[in-house]
Amino acid sequence: MPLNITRHAGRRGLRRFTRRDLAVLGVLLGIPILIDIFIIWGPTLASIGLSFTAWDGIGDVHWVGGENYDNLANNYPVFWPAVRHNLLWLAFLGLIATPFGLFLAILIDRGVRFSRFYQSTLYMPVVLSLAIVGFIAQLVLGTDQGAINTMLANRDDPIDWLGNSDLNLWMIMIFASWRHVGYVMILYLAGLKSVDPELKEAAAIDGANARQTFFRVVFPTLRPVNVIVGVITVIEALRAFDIVYAVNKGRNGLELLSVLITDNIIGEASRIGFGSAIAVVLLTFSLGFIVTFLVQELRGARDR
Repeated sequence: MPLNITRHAGRRGLRRFTRRDLAVLGVLLGIPILIDIFIIWGPTLASIGLSFTAWDGIGDVHWVGGENYDNLANNYPVFWPAVRHNLLWLAFLGLIATPFGLFLAILIDRGVRFSRFYQSTLYMPVVLSLAIVGFIAQLVLGTDQGAINTMLANRDDPIDWLGNSDLNLWMIMIFASWRHVGYVMILYLAGLKSVDPELKEAAAIDGANARQTFFRVVFPTLRPVNVIVGVITVIEALRAFDIVYAVNKGRNGLELLSVLITDNIIGEASRIGFGSAIAVVLLTFSLGFIVTFLVQELRGARDR
């Protein structure tokens, strides 16, 4: 009798999916996969293929091999400044804005007075699109009744914060960081709230001060958050477009790869093959930074 019960239990445990189960599973998995392929991977693969062609979007597609990439590197003057600006944008967000967001998260996590107010205020820019942030930058930095020039009483000889190519990129990066800091702060604040208080107590018992406790105990436990923040920082830096386009259409010192892609694909030139080559370069940069960062983080987690 016990043997029969065991056999019946085993059969129940190996119950096969019915046609309805398979249909539901196929719909739940199939539709998101198809949408992902159609919206993301399809255009990505198409861009890679078109980057080796010359096409204006209407006529015939002509295979040109690596000619687009050669022209991009040697005969397109704004390409290398755009690459430099993107890398500078990434360095600014990664080395200044992100650590500052972590610093604010630590302060709020320690329970300073009015922490709820600070948290809400610092997070508020995150709900704004970068295009809106660009319009705010114009209101603050503009030469005609801009807030800063008005406070400095520079009506006769105002500082051209957005027109001067030596200044405008730095000013726009500050405004982009204003939005990025709030996002990073919320992510790190959530990570800090999940840290086991007993770890801090054990470190204090062992004689560790606040700085040692954070860098040797707390920060290593934030590795999953570090991965998320690192990936988001790379994406935010390399996909930046709307804020510079809202200011001066990404020209006169604000050239970015995303702007060059738009100018070539959607602009009057309609050089879709050439614009696709720029998109592939941007994709390569993005994947290179993200994959390298993830490998380093996963290797560090494995070594621990």
